[in-house]
Amino acid sequence: MEKLTELTALELGAAIKKGEVSIEEATRAALEAVEQREGELNCFITRTGEQALERARALQAGVKETSSPLYGVPMAIKDNICTKGVKTSCASKILGDFKPPYEATAAERMERAGCVSLGKLNMDEFAMGSTTETSFYGPTHNPWDTGRVPGGSSGGAAAAVAGRECWYALGSDTGGSIRQPASYCGVTGIKPTYGTVSRYGLIAYASSLDQIGPLARSAADCAAVLDALMGKDPRDGTSLDVPAGGLLASLTGDVRGMKIGLPADCFGEGLDPEVRRAMLEAADVLKSRGAQLVEFDFPVMEYMVPTYYIIAAAEASSNLSRFDGVKYGWRAEGYEDLTDLYCKTRTQGFGAEVKRRILLGTFVLSSGYYDAYYKKALQAKGLIKAAFDDAFGRCDLMLTPVAPTTAPKLGESLSDPLQMYLSDIDTVSVNLAGLPGLSMPCGFDKGGMPIGAQLIGPALGEAAVLNAAHAFQMDTDWHKRSPYEKEVF
Repeated sequence: MEKLTELTALELGAAIKKGEVSIEEATRAALEAVEQREGELNCFITRTGEQALERARALQAGVKETSSPLYGVPMAIKDNICTKGVKTSCASKILGDFKPPYEATAAERMERAGCVSLGKLNMDEFAMGSTTETSFYGPTHNPWDTGRVPGGSSGGAAAAVAGRECWYALGSDTGGSIRQPASYCGVTGIKPTYGTVSRYGLIAYASSLDQIGPLARSAADCAAVLDALMGKDPRDGTSLDVPAGGLLASLTGDVRGMKIGLPADCFGEGLDPEVRRAMLEAADVLKSRGAQLVEFDFPVMEYMVPTYYIIAAAEASSNLSRFDGVKYGWRAEGYEDLTDLYCKTRTQGFGAEVKRRILLGTFVLSSGYYDAYYKKALQAKGLIKAAFDDAFGRCDLMLTPVAPTTAPKLGESLSDPLQMYLSDIDTVSVNLAGLPGLSMPCGFDKGGMPIGAQLIGPALGEAAVLNAAHAFQMDTDWHKRSPYEKEVF
């Protein structure tokens, strides 16, 4: 059999079901890869190897009875998704060794599907960043070039999947935090429609934008994970009562007659020529399978980044007020009174990027500036949603870049925060409109770094997005490439 860590999640699940490999063998293979590569990648904040092996042994007895295609397949979870009794830090000093007394719905549902969790994954602090360099626990490194970032904020998740440390991972996406690192690391990742996956147990950054989703090797793997995740949750008032399951079964690869929109404003100034080339080649692959390409203008692009950062920062300012050193997490020492406790704990506990966004959010919500900034941003959000509605009157899906460039070198983005914000221009719109968006590998630049293409669908259009990505992956092998493919197995 091919080396276990090079299989997709579904291929491993099928091998486990057939008895060709035990769940414990698969888990040990993952743990060996983690042990071998963590020194250079730093994907994990917390490892739960012993618990994983115990779970693997316990699950083995149910292999023949299960209907879950992911039963026994080892995975890992971003460190802002609560896991009962397992440290959940949001990669921040201020949460310390906080161990939640409850489980996030997403984690519960993956357990029900038979997952084996290997631990909690590194991320930008409180999901604020595009490089996974703002983590209190140090940056994660890109498996394709350890001198480059893996993207963010779900950089630990993308790097762990690309680095063959697990077969899939749960991430969260507020403005591209699943799709952008998936692009930089050469894996597949999808942000589903807002409300289709419960946010209960996801530590909030921006509540109206946050969404949990999977990162994996292929669109089919992502479909299988979403089948387990989606569905109404009474503990999340924003979750939608949508049918769960059926996405994996609907992957036919038939895109004949599907209209794929190419918004001209996403292919203009600032886009790296090699990224543009890969996008157009991806469009040609879908065209060769019977899809129709439709070009049109999408003039709201200039509003995307300022609208997103005003709304996200405002919600972050509110959501992060709960971290004060009183109820849980880390507490500063040497304070004089309650106000001093708040000030010292938050000053010393939060990193620079988190403090920057809290200050921005507090400013745009303050008296005299609310109407000028926050209210205007909400109005712009409405215009963006209307622009998407108009676009989907012309096409079934949109194809765009995920990011203007491939992964930058470590340190480049932190030295210029504004440039880091602008790198989100192609992804934040999907969150502002609450739509499904997927990143799929579609090539490499001259330096050997992965390039990702983004497919965007209308609300609740996950099936069409995943099927188009699956069709693309039936005719290409970019998603099968490994940073370790030159190793002798």
